[in-house]
Amino acid sequence: METTEYTLLGPRASHVAIASGAATYDAPAPFSPAQRFPEYPFTAPDALAEQNDTYRTVRDALRLLGLDAGRFGTPRWNPLAGCVQPGDTVVIKPNFVREFRETHPGDADCIITHGAVLRALIDYAYIALAGRGRLIVADAPQNDADFAAIRHITGLDEIQAFYRRHTHFLLEVYDLRPERARKLDGVIIGHIHLPGDPAGYVKVDLGSYSAFAEVQDLCHLLYGSEYDMGELYRHHSGGIHEYLLSRTILSADCVISAPKLKTHKKVALTVNLKNLVGINGNKNWLPHHREGTLSQGGDQFAEDTSKRRLERRLVRRFKRVFPWLGPLRPLLAKPAKALGRRIFGDTNRDTVRSGNWYGNDTTWRMVLDLNRTLHYADATGRLHDRPVRRFFSLVDGIVAGEGNGPLDPTPRPAGLILAGTNPLAVDLACARLMGFDYQRIPMLQRALAKHPLPLANFGYEDVTALSDDRRLQGRLADLQGRLFALQPHFGWRGYVELHEYEAGTVS
Repeated sequence: METTEYTLLGPRASHVAIASGAATYDAPAPFSPAQRFPEYPFTAPDALAEQNDTYRTVRDALRLLGLDAGRFGTPRWNPLAGCVQPGDTVVIKPNFVREFRETHPGDADCIITHGAVLRALIDYAYIALAGRGRLIVADAPQNDADFAAIRHITGLDEIQAFYRRHTHFLLEVYDLRPERARKLDGVIIGHIHLPGDPAGYVKVDLGSYSAFAEVQDLCHLLYGSEYDMGELYRHHSGGIHEYLLSRTILSADCVISAPKLKTHKKVALTVNLKNLVGINGNKNWLPHHREGTLSQGGDQFAEDTSKRRLERRLVRRFKRVFPWLGPLRPLLAKPAKALGRRIFGDTNRDTVRSGNWYGNDTTWRMVLDLNRTLHYADATGRLHDRPVRRFFSLVDGIVAGEGNGPLDPTPRPAGLILAGTNPLAVDLACARLMGFDYQRIPMLQRALAKHPLPLANFGYEDVTALSDDRRLQGRLADLQGRLFALQPHFGWRGYVELHEYEAGTVS
């Protein structure tokens, strides 16, 4: 089987499978299938669950994509064989952004990739490896996330225990962050050192290939994830645009992206492309917005008013002084945040700040940069003119997240699993299912443009959905209606949605 078919720019790159199933996760960890499919590699009595529709839906997505079609229905069916070879190092990259939502109790299954989806992917990667190689689940979640809590929610401990019990194969799980931020009411009050990536980290400098090269004169305004803007500027100035990436990721022969389908306040949606924020080793090297109003060269605020300019000045001074307050920080964090909300508004309800709107001209650039590093940088950080590793995507849309994503979404049961070999094609399909206009999402629209390190060898009109649901079958450009019509983040509401005439429902 030709592995070139399963690379970023392979002949199947514009094909996306969309499988439909139950819009709930109905199995307990370790999320075994409810029936013994012919290819299922485990025969022990405890290797089945009473029910698990998610596993079947993942399997359907792999079938719909036509993977190893000639052997489907037999014990030899190996759908990931063209992507995963025996002896490979395979990294499954989920979306483990954080274990809790901002203003709602619980994770409600809509914020992180569910363990039931991961278990099915792990099993099919294990089949393809044939007992040889490495299989790793790894992510660098948000700087304040509790990785132990994420492991518990996703059932990763139980999945690892299942593999120890039934195989001689080691399933590895890593938190790729070198440190975790201690926050109080969203204000950073300290840091906790973590083991990080056991393989270390690699600098990758995109230089003139970076999407920031065309806005070099504005890079002094870039803001990352922490208060020290100087650290970010050192890595995005003077023609340098570099990122600190996980060596485990860059050493992989194959990366399988397993994101959650949900909205995003800075780039409209977070699926495969945005999921790569989790391959970096220092989030403060990642530009998220430019400080200031539009007239100041920033994209921090949607309003170009004196109130927002005042907010910028005051908050900037606070961020400079606060790290030096030592033991006073825990005492001052909560009242300072409450005062800011009272004066300037609540960013979780109706106030746009920090680039959380459709005018954000920064985050999409960082996202496309990270995607180019994943596909074109080798384990030493050297860029090549062709993709250097195989890629596969499988999206968890069983319960999607809408509204105030990615940290505070509302659950939207959808019953969807999407799969493909090109992250952009899959993300375009996701945007169409959500009822969003890709032409109003710079992350998608600009990713289709010509570039020395291309992310696609097709146009939007070439992306084709393969589905058992007739509504979702055919070219994306020909699909009718707004389909699942997810609610966007309020900073994108009224801008990103497809209108009826654009969606093909009005003659």
